[in-house]
Amino acid sequence: MASEAVLASAVHEVADAFEANELFQRNGWTDGLPIVPPTEAGVRAFLHAAHLEADHVVGVEPVRRRRITAEKVAIAAVMAGCLPEYMPVVTAVIRAMCEPQFGLHGSTASTGGSAPMIIVNGPVRTQIGMNATHNAFANASRANATIGRTVRLFLLNVLGGHPGQLDRSTLGHPGKFTFCLAEDEEDSSWLPLSVERGIPAGTSAVTVMAVESPHQIMNEWTHDPKEILDTYAAAIRVNMLTYSIWEGNYAMVIPCMHRQIFAEANWSKQNIRDYIFEVARVARKEWRTVGKAAVAGRKDEEQIYRALRSPDDLLVIAAGGPAGGFGAIVPPWYGKKSLAVTMPIGA
Repeated sequence: MASEAVLASAVHEVADAFEANELFQRNGWTDGLPIVPPTEAGVRAFLHAAHLEADHVVGVEPVRRRRITAEKVAIAAVMAGCLPEYMPVVTAVIRAMCEPQFGLHGSTASTGGSAPMIIVNGPVRTQIGMNATHNAFANASRANATIGRTVRLFLLNVLGGHPGQLDRSTLGHPGKFTFCLAEDEEDSSWLPLSVERGIPAGTSAVTVMAVESPHQIMNEWTHDPKEILDTYAAAIRVNMLTYSIWEGNYAMVIPCMHRQIFAEANWSKQNIRDYIFEVARVARKEWRTVGKAAVAGRKDEEQIYRALRSPDDLLVIAAGGPAGGFGAIVPPWYGKKSLAVTMPIGA
């Protein structure tokens, strides 16, 4: 249980919650949206919920060696509008982002404008009321919205990720406000993402990946799994030609209608990964078709580039509403320079 020692953060006296919000807005301590004032009582409640001392080091940012304490994470979670029971999920997310392979500094500072995408698996999803179905990427759950927003406020106030300063994003994308979803384990015959990535079944976990904006696809005209996957692969190839050709993690989010087609054909997530690995590729000469002739001819124009280093680079996620032949490809920020990390909750 967290001690009652004095918290290390500065204290600001304000008249009420309205004035607290104005103070945070003036000082650039928020993402532009209103915040919940992080009172001492609120911060302590979050620390108690996660059984953490205020000075417990949740992680260390690998490049600048910033030590991240549980107190600072709790402040961001309170501000974002979380409930105390979300705190173990939030701390697992921060731990995952501090793993060197995630590339926290680069993905925060790059002009590419990536955002951390969070996928939650295991019993905690239902315990805290996370959404995995209708509007899975958007505003259907307090838990989804505020856990994702905590990361943005943490990046702003603990790591200094302010736009135009450390954060040099040319455009960014709306996922930089919040990008958190739960996998629909109940309505899927597939193994959960976390189990595929080495976490024991029944254990709650988070997977975090630095991503660009999602590309929504639609195919309602076939029941052939390969034809469905050809549509997803087309979105990957578009990203390779118009954004980045470098191989690494891609996320594929598959809602219910497409999952039913795969289930009827007895296709597993591994079958999907294997097929996408083979077809998600482009030839260098194709850059000429998208206005990049200046670089297409610098090497062998027949050279083939794959989206994935191996089938395991593809994260296949079951999520989304029950109707509509839609799905999404979520591309990586910078190929293998930043890889997805999976972390058990409560470790």
